[in-house]
Amino acid sequence: RTRRAWAAATRAVPVAVVGLGGRFAGAADAAGFWRVVSSGRTRIGPVPDAVLDRDLYHSPGALSLTHSYTDQGGHVPVPDEPPEDLAVLPPRYAALDGAQRLALAVAAELFAPRQVLGGRGVVAVGGTLGPTRERRAHAGLVLDGLEETVVGLPALAGLSALGQKRLLERLRERTGRVGGGLPPALLDGCLASGVAALLANEYGLDAVPLAVEAACASSLAALDVAVAALRSGTADYALAGGVELACNVRDMVLCSALGLLSHSRNAPFDAGADGFTPGDGCGLFLLKRYDDARRDGDTVHGVIRAVGASNDAKSLIAPDVAGQVRAMQRAFAQVDFEPCTVDYLEAHGTGTKVGDRVEIAAAARLYAGGPRAEPLRIGSAKSFFGHTFAAAGSAGLLRTLLALRAGTLPPNTLLRTLNPALGLAAIPAEILTEERPWTRPPGRPRRAAVSSFGTGGINYHVLVEEHREEGSGPR
Repeated sequence: RTRRAWAAATRAVPVAVVGLGGRFAGAADAAGFWRVVSSGRTRIGPVPDAVLDRDLYHSPGALSLTHSYTDQGGHVPVPDEPPEDLAVLPPRYAALDGAQRLALAVAAELFAPRQVLGGRGVVAVGGTLGPTRERRAHAGLVLDGLEETVVGLPALAGLSALGQKRLLERLRERTGRVGGGLPPALLDGCLASGVAALLANEYGLDAVPLAVEAACASSLAALDVAVAALRSGTADYALAGGVELACNVRDMVLCSALGLLSHSRNAPFDAGADGFTPGDGCGLFLLKRYDDARRDGDTVHGVIRAVGASNDAKSLIAPDVAGQVRAMQRAFAQVDFEPCTVDYLEAHGTGTKVGDRVEIAAAARLYAGGPRAEPLRIGSAKSFFGHTFAAAGSAGLLRTLLALRAGTLPPNTLLRTLNPALGLAAIPAEILTEERPWTRPPGRPRRAAVSSFGTGGINYHVLVEEHREEGSGPR
């Protein structure tokens, strides 16, 4: 290694994950998440009619600018009531965006039992900068003009007055128009920083709340912000993660129009993989510097050793091998171990033919070097829960931390025929379809990596290590 690489490794203070929580399709909490993974059965299925009006927006078959050709998704119901330990007034809770409600529920898991956090903190949450609540409020403001546009469409010229009336009623219902103007409490559900600010305020955290938007890499971008704050000493603790409700009409129609969605279900690394399936979800992590966590007697679920990032910016949606490799190289420049000592890679694994092939090709550039005692095991949470967009990195990190804690290599599902174009033998690597014991290598802890990539060429690679109770700490 170069002197610069070793200097970077010295500065890369290990960061402990001292709390975690998650809610994804079929999994109300982190324990439920692991049960789903262990079952080997996907939780992707038809989304409810309340999410996708099939009469208006579902049209199986050809691409369309106005319809989705799939009705599959990893749907998560939005909570109806706040967590029991929070005194949120009903009018305010009703005005919250669904993503905020979901994040509150996951934070309740994270802070149970309630943790004592001293010093300064940061709350960095990845998500969309246009919350659903904000979009609906905007639609309500322009609905009168929208109605005029709809009625004036040539395709509706022959519609009777009664037919036009029924159509406008359906439009008002679907855009969520509410009489009496916009209540002041609605502001809570319209701010991009609303999720982070809500968590900081409701749990009384002395922390700076930040919204992080890096497309499908948002969760790991938020983790990057949090880890940097801890390492620089500007924060003593951090809450990081991501949340998004990707099962919605707008995103399903848009991704369908681009041909990105699977016509069946998410099947990363399969020869017949034809795209991803959207999923809802939220994953949150409480972080401290490793030495501080040990001093405070915290439960350590895993140790973040490095976060590497890059941006290739060559295409809006096409992945780039060189850009992904740079993120991996920057991660390994922060540690004192080699890629051949990493046992497991939680891949972004969207299930698109190009995406899967490029990701494995990039991994081969780094992970094929050096003597490897066992094949690199590769997996993706998306086959179980769908592609949760801004929350995708949090799903991958949660799965990896739970696997480290269980000493179990997690399986993939929906994989029928492995794509022979992936070139796994060059690493060598293996994609498991069943759980397998994760044997601790002699003389070192179990190690894993988590990747996440976002629209516009955003690349993240995180290196994670198990915490060993014997107290020897990260190597």
